[in-house]
Amino acid sequence: MTQLTDHAHATRFAESARAVDGFVTDKAAFEAWLADCRARFHTTAELRPLDALRDWSVDPRTGDVGHVSGRFFSVRGLDVRVPGAAVDRWQQPIISQPEAGILGILVKEFDGVPHCLMQAKAEPGNINGIQLSPTVQATRSNYGGVHRGKAVPYLEYFRDTPPDRVIADVLQSEQGSWFHRKRNRNLIVEATGPVEVLDGFCWLTLGQLHELLRQDDLVNMDTRTVMSCFPVTGADPAPAVPEYGPSYGELLRWITGERTRRERHVREIPLNTVEGWQFRDGRVTHRDGLFFDIVGVSVEAAGREVGRWDQPLLAPHGTGLVALLVREIDGVPHALLHARVEAGHLDVLELAPTVQCTPQTYTHLPPGARPRFLDTVLNAPQENILFSAVHSEEGGRFLHARNRYMIVEAGPGPGLDDGPDYRWTALPDTAALLRHSHYLNIQARSILACLHGLAGRETRVTP
Repeated sequence: MTQLTDHAHATRFAESARAVDGFVTDKAAFEAWLADCRARFHTTAELRPLDALRDWSVDPRTGDVGHVSGRFFSVRGLDVRVPGAAVDRWQQPIISQPEAGILGILVKEFDGVPHCLMQAKAEPGNINGIQLSPTVQATRSNYGGVHRGKAVPYLEYFRDTPPDRVIADVLQSEQGSWFHRKRNRNLIVEATGPVEVLDGFCWLTLGQLHELLRQDDLVNMDTRTVMSCFPVTGADPAPAVPEYGPSYGELLRWITGERTRRERHVREIPLNTVEGWQFRDGRVTHRDGLFFDIVGVSVEAAGREVGRWDQPLLAPHGTGLVALLVREIDGVPHALLHARVEAGHLDVLELAPTVQCTPQTYTHLPPGARPRFLDTVLNAPQENILFSAVHSEEGGRFLHARNRYMIVEAGPGPGLDDGPDYRWTALPDTAALLRHSHYLNIQARSILACLHGLAGRETRVTP
């Protein structure tokens, strides 16, 4: 699409971002729809030993956990070396899922305002059952029919789509600490003709979705990453950013320089050889009870393509923190991004939020491993907190994985300058990075979706 088309799309979606009460589904109708979906759709996940899961097996030679089809995903071991880091070598279990899935939001205009077709989806790892999912949220194994269940609704809109109907199409990573080389195709596609609204789906504006982001555990991770790809940074069109302008070009050079300067060496190893981890009581767990467990669950579901299945899930210990420091520089909003090395990403590093961690973990790690700006965020005055909500991560692979997402206004005080691994980045430049793969990690994309929702609204979190 040309730059003019990009700007035209941004103007249209800015109108959708200003519409906090939809033309199709108003607030009362949405709440009634969600309550009805929660009453009828559900998943129940009962813990079960990994070596007793139906259609899964633990390899007697390697200890790896895999599906009998050889598809979906497996749990393996990873050996990681990051020379010069505070923790420069470790081993861990990791989810290996090299296939790329589809995360897609279908868009259609009503009364001249774009609306998004959202799905109420129950995942086995969700803490509260139903959360708002994109129109399509499917792995290649699922839409390829490996699960032998019903076809994925609306998938046809996101395959072989005419280019003039595509608003965004980009391949993006997922959690680099828990997935090895996992990617999903993030798509936003516009429909022109009639669209049948199936059971469990509803039309919402971007403004409504931004408001719902303020609620805990409602807008799921896959929706947040696709929302970040809309060509708009809130209720105003995203400023046009030259692809190779001075500011943007300098940002790209910094990222390339960091990827060249930093080292990361990763190799998959048998799960039963991972140092510090053990198979105990039907799960894989750290000897000190840290980080996460790999557990098995038996799932029964209503409102899904398949009604019953077993699978492993990664169960983290503790609620994490994802925080972004923001401030204006020369009248332009900037965010402090971290060039973060993670074991499972395709490239050496991707840009992360200012802070991304599980705070309780750092009582067991060297002092140098403590995130640089963690205390700045934890001790921020209430009046500087622009956004705070707890959001769930991928309920299809993680059990009750949650992070508190915070956006904190930073003053010009000491200690908030750029460092070798950090860079104050203009919001238009950050938005431009979202048009490309593997620059911003999943946590950064999630919190940018929250940041875009602050434009033009009351942004202070009151006690």
